[in-house]
Amino acid sequence: MPRIRAEIRLVFPLVLAGLLPMVGCQEGPAERAGERVDNAAREVRDTVNPPSGPAEAAGRKIDDATHRTP
Repeated sequence: MPRIRAEIRLVFPLVLAGLLPMVGCQEGPAERAGERVDNAAREVRDTVNPPSGPAEAAGRKIDDATHRTP
C-alpha cells in the first residue's frame, strides 16, 4: 500500500504538468478582438501596399489558410 502512494506522488505532478497547458487553449473574446484588429490592419496595409508578386500572394493565402499573421 505505501508503494502505491509513493507512485501516485510521483505521477500526479506529471499528469498535472501535462494538463496545465490546456487551461489557456480556449479562445476568448479578447483573443478574437485582437485577431479582428490584426486582420483590419493587414487589409489596410494591403490596400496601401498590395502583395508585389505571385509568391507573396501565395504566401498570404497560406497565412490565411493556417490562420497566421505575418
